[in-house]
Amino acid sequence: MALVLRWMSWRALGCAAFLVVGAIVPASAQQLVAMRVAGTVESVDGLVLTVKSDKLGVIKLAVTGDVAVFGVAKGTLADLKPGAYIGVGAMPQADGSQRAIQVTVFAPVQRGIGDGFRPWDRPNSTMTNGAVAETVGGVDGPMLTVKYQGGEKKIVVPPEAIILAYAVGDKSELKPGAHVAAIRAVKKSDGSFETNRINVGRGGVVPK
Repeated sequence: MALVLRWMSWRALGCAAFLVVGAIVPASAQQLVAMRVAGTVESVDGLVLTVKSDKLGVIKLAVTGDVAVFGVAKGTLADLKPGAYIGVGAMPQADGSQRAIQVTVFAPVQRGIGDGFRPWDRPNSTMTNGAVAETVGGVDGPMLTVKYQGGEKKIVVPPEAIILAYAVGDKSELKPGAHVAAIRAVKKSDGSFETNRINVGRGGVVPK
């Protein structure tokens, strides 16, 4: 009987230790926080950029050796052709369509990114990522039919809408004076950041 009780006590202790370890693991994992980092490159040291950010001040942003670099330039209505894969930040209209605020034309290698319809980062706004199926003229601007897996949206592109076009770039564009944005940079314990994807502005464009 004593042996049984002793065994049960050790088992209880083992379970308690397991629960404590289980509680510790998520806490340590929470130290790696992914966030958007944007600013102007001040200097470059190998794979580490010193970036001046309006929101974060001067920070260190390391890029991985296999970092994906995308150039972001001004686009035109001609880029919104059938087959193009786009992301549209917009405001819903009474007729069920979406009035575009910003349209991003993705590079072919980005096709499928963020596919779907969801809220955007502005109050009451929407984000639609999908392929342009049809473009027709309209009073307020072209009307696009954008299809994504499970649905489609009608999107009006007014003259004031911002159109941006992505293209595959390379690390040579990450130089002093360049405007950059890392969408999901990981903040490390020393306060620096690291990313495996970064956008760089071209022709005066400031990526967000």
